[in-house]
Amino acid sequence: MTFKPQIKIPATYMRGGTSKGVFFKLDDLPEQAQIAGEYRDKLLLRIIGSPDPYGKQTDGMGGATSSTSKTVILSKSTQTDHDVDYLFGQVAIDRPFVDWSGNCGNLTAAVGSFAITSGIVDANKIPDNGICVVKIWQANIKKTIIAHVPITNGQVQETGDFELDGVTFPAAEVKIEFVEPTADKLFPTDNIVDDLEVPGVGIFKVTLINAGIPTIFLNAQDLNYRGSELQGDINSDEKALAMFEIIRAYGAVKMGLIDNIEQAKSRQHTPKVAFVAPASSYVSSSGKAIKVSDIDLNVRALSMGLLHHAMMGTAAVAIATASAIPGTLVNLAAGGKERNFVTFGHPSGTLKVGAEVVQVNGQWQAKKVIMSRSARVLMEGKVCVPEVA
Repeated sequence: MTFKPQIKIPATYMRGGTSKGVFFKLDDLPEQAQIAGEYRDKLLLRIIGSPDPYGKQTDGMGGATSSTSKTVILSKSTQTDHDVDYLFGQVAIDRPFVDWSGNCGNLTAAVGSFAITSGIVDANKIPDNGICVVKIWQANIKKTIIAHVPITNGQVQETGDFELDGVTFPAAEVKIEFVEPTADKLFPTDNIVDDLEVPGVGIFKVTLINAGIPTIFLNAQDLNYRGSELQGDINSDEKALAMFEIIRAYGAVKMGLIDNIEQAKSRQHTPKVAFVAPASSYVSSSGKAIKVSDIDLNVRALSMGLLHHAMMGTAAVAIATASAIPGTLVNLAAGGKERNFVTFGHPSGTLKVGAEVVQVNGQWQAKKVIMSRSARVLMEGKVCVPEVA
């Protein structure tokens, strides 16, 4: 029997924020994969190593967590006054599914760097020394993001002394602006706080918000949590994970994202579920002592069915936006006062995020959310993958 050789595709493996992913230029992909569809999904699944019933992604580039099972496709922007189009695919680990329904805020930090080094950004926009401003069109959610990428001697500067909780080593700071990151309706139900009835589980106070990524916020106390839990406290509890997933499904229906809870199985990436609590001291997963005076509140969020080890960048957008709007569960947990930035505790440490919100005709809108991340190339060359049918 004759077997075809593997194909080799130019690719770059990058860390962005607290995530890692495989980055491609659109025109480097096989011609059939340059358009959305079944072939593209099958190719990316095989590259990442999914579906893997062992849950390890040993035969692929994935790292067997939601933070490391990611793909990015970039191309010259088709939008006026933008530099690059950014398409994100969240690859399921145990199922043959790529979720294109949302953005990855963490990998956004690497998009500008990759766009510069791969020649997508026009050379005349790149200073010899200083900051290169890269205007990104986020194709999944059709929103603008602006990355401020440091440049030294004409090259992207990746090393530096900026420390990001959840990332072991320091690197160069990349400032990210999410411009008008809200959907058509920031609050899908028109309410700042709703009652969410989950049959067999209970009725919960929730804030349902669509900023950065659709997110369901709950009070930690209503779930019998402190809000300072670490990954092991949640991810080792199958009953708790099942509870969060059914809450997520019913919340997605209430937000109008799906028609029935069964559809949640094919939309794992969105919405996110997070629970909030007033600030309290705790010890992070790295052993770092977080003092109550360091933060405004505690937030824990789940991604792809598990508690995230730090915080998703898109969820941080939702947190900052909700914190700035009086009466949301996030705002109340943070003390209930007006604010234009918030510092919250997560399992790996703390994160500070700024938000500018306004009311227009009685409706809240987020004008801009700003945070700092870091990014660097881990490996570049070609990814090898068997042909897919």
